[in-house]
Amino acid sequence: MKSPPLETVRNIGIISHIDAGKTTVSERILFYTGEIHKMGEVHDGAATMDWMEQEQERGITITATANTCQWGDLWINLIDTPGHIDFTIEVERSLRVLDGAVAIFSAVEGVQPQSESVWRQADRYRVPRICFINKMDRIGADHDAVLAQMEERLASRPVLLQLPVGREHAFAAVIDLISQQMVSFSEEDQGRTVSLCAIPEDRLEEAAAARERIVEAAADFDDAILADYLEGKAIEAPRLIAALRKGVIACRIFPVLLGTALRNKGIQPLLDAVGRFLPSPLDAPSVPAHRLGEDDTVVDLPCDPNGPLCALAFKVVSDEGRKLTYMRIYSGRLKAGEALWNSARGVQERAARLFRMHAHRRERLEEAGAGDIVAAAGMKDVLTGDTLCGHQERFVLQGLSLPEPVVSLAVEPRGVEDREKLLPALQKLEWEDPTFHVREDGETGQTVLTGMGELHLEILTNRLEREFGVRVQTGRPQVVYRETLQREVTRRETFHREVEGKVHGGEVLLRLTPLPRGEGLELRTSPADPELPPELLQAVGTTLQQGCAAGPLLGYALTDLRVELLEAPFVPGVTTEQGLRAAAGRGLSLAARDASPCLLEPIMALELLVPTEYAGKVLGTLQQKRGRIEGMHSREDIEAIVAKVPLSEMFGYMTELRSATRGRGTYTMEFSHFDLAPQETLQRFGVL
Repeated sequence: MKSPPLETVRNIGIISHIDAGKTTVSERILFYTGEIHKMGEVHDGAATMDWMEQEQERGITITATANTCQWGDLWINLIDTPGHIDFTIEVERSLRVLDGAVAIFSAVEGVQPQSESVWRQADRYRVPRICFINKMDRIGADHDAVLAQMEERLASRPVLLQLPVGREHAFAAVIDLISQQMVSFSEEDQGRTVSLCAIPEDRLEEAAAARERIVEAAADFDDAILADYLEGKAIEAPRLIAALRKGVIACRIFPVLLGTALRNKGIQPLLDAVGRFLPSPLDAPSVPAHRLGEDDTVVDLPCDPNGPLCALAFKVVSDEGRKLTYMRIYSGRLKAGEALWNSARGVQERAARLFRMHAHRRERLEEAGAGDIVAAAGMKDVLTGDTLCGHQERFVLQGLSLPEPVVSLAVEPRGVEDREKLLPALQKLEWEDPTFHVREDGETGQTVLTGMGELHLEILTNRLEREFGVRVQTGRPQVVYRETLQREVTRRETFHREVEGKVHGGEVLLRLTPLPRGEGLELRTSPADPELPPELLQAVGTTLQQGCAAGPLLGYALTDLRVELLEAPFVPGVTTEQGLRAAAGRGLSLAARDASPCLLEPIMALELLVPTEYAGKVLGTLQQKRGRIEGMHSREDIEAIVAKVPLSEMFGYMTELRSATRGRGTYTMEFSHFDLAPQETLQRFGVL
């Protein structure tokens, strides 16, 4: 299939809190664009984008799913992302490669915790967004309250483009403020027929005032509109759209539309808005890249099919035991069967076959070019975040920001046949998901899985049996702690030993300095007066990095720490790589023991929604769990409680909350930060 003109392409994602209606909106988009001919519902387990068995059974999105559809002349590459915090990596890697996004908010719940998280992720990658306030037909729907929350919690500037006609269950249509028409959707043909008519007379004054606010926003990006506005002249729709588009692409304003996806209202105007306001690959800024081996040199790669080939592998999935690699091509062209260079791994890859994805259905391609999001089969060593380029010019693109896994689970195979298949299956899951790690416990010999939460690990162990035929027994979920140091220490360590007639020596001077919470690990291995050859200096750095993976208290990774190599004298004929490694490893270990090591536990950010009459009881349970209440606000007869609670106290909390609120309370949580563990935790581990 021939690639469409780049100016008609929109690479977009659907992002939101869980249950705001992402997959339902995606399903309607596919239906109205003709990609599917029958709408499936999430609650029936029949949604096109939720094709995994676990997604259909649970009614949630687990993995980001790509699809392609056409709306008039517009060619849309659509990615539906999960809303649950345990699968935040799917949102992260999708936003890394998208040009725009549609953020969905529930008209009842408004801006929820995960809404804030995905919004911050989009801010980090400067992804332009339009917003869709969904569920306008629900009792308690209040789009004005959602707009206020967007301004307050997201520090954003929403621009309302529509007004609702009818409230809650009577919601029937929208008033388009740009075209100054009422837009209604037929209930006889599932909303396919869209009718335009004049705005009701009793709403004309309200619509005029709301349109004036749009003109004020557009005037910030077009001086001619500002001049005409000050003179009281009418501003035509095309001029408004062009000015608003500038503001959206600059991530300074966010157009807001209204609707109810489940009742098939508001989707077609949303599709029109995608074409009007979100950027094509040509509108997106050039992508900064480094030439391989030249970290100080930045090359800007514009979206040019005739430029040097450069692509980012943003997702890898196990497809019947083989890798299927999703990639965004930023520059150049890629033909099926062509050889590529993997800059991250230093190996050659081959894109044996290319596909345009339609959920789990594939469309074969012979060639893909700059601006495309495609999948490739046949690559063996590629992992998420790897840069793929041509052999003539080799580049390295910025990778992904990976969240911190906080929950671990011990597993063991049930039978002998499962034992042989377990590690290969886990390896495949590990290269699919960068937030999933597998290690063997040195003391017990158990296989330990580490992930983002209980649900994340439950899904993965379920997939082991369903997809790989490996049956496992699991232990109780455990918290993943970190270790840090409380005082600065400087230590000189020397090593001198004769092994098989050869002397191995090494000397290092190290300084370990505690850093503020959340700073992570900082490794400095460039002394002011380096005497070591570069290869020996690199060996010392690798040894120190490995040493920081196991702290002196309980073997958890060190964090919030700066490790500096101050001196490393070089004595020809004596100083060797083995000697330096031994000196660095021992010096780091002994210095860490002398620096008052302490344990850090993960703290989670919670938002609870509970009926007002049960709020006191819920606050009591949080205080028993060492929770810190950070705020409360009322939404009619519901109290929203914001708190920070240690993860170790949260296992099984949903059952406890439902019991305390007679099944009416819900909560969401995400990782916030690491903080000092209390004395009781240290006593439990026997380190006091």
